[in-house]
Amino acid sequence: MGSFSPIHLLVLAVVAILLLGGGRFSNLMGDVAKGVKNFKKGMAEEDETPAKPSARIEAQKSAEPAFDRDGERVRDDR
Repeated sequence: MGSFSPIHLLVLAVVAILLLGGGRFSNLMGDVAKGVKNFKKGMAEEDETPAKPSARIEAQKSAEPAFDRDGERVRDDR
């Protein structure tokens, strides 16, 4: 029972049309088609825009420790 045969799909489609009604099912399919169309349009627009180079992160000086290994203060921040 891993896949549906064409007969199963046909029966399922008839039941869906009967439950949802012809007009409602038609509107639902129209909305799905509009969504797919808008998605494709958005993907095409995204490909057309040139990619901006990302801002380069400048290396910062590493932080100096405030204490040495023995716990003595190395620098005074105050």
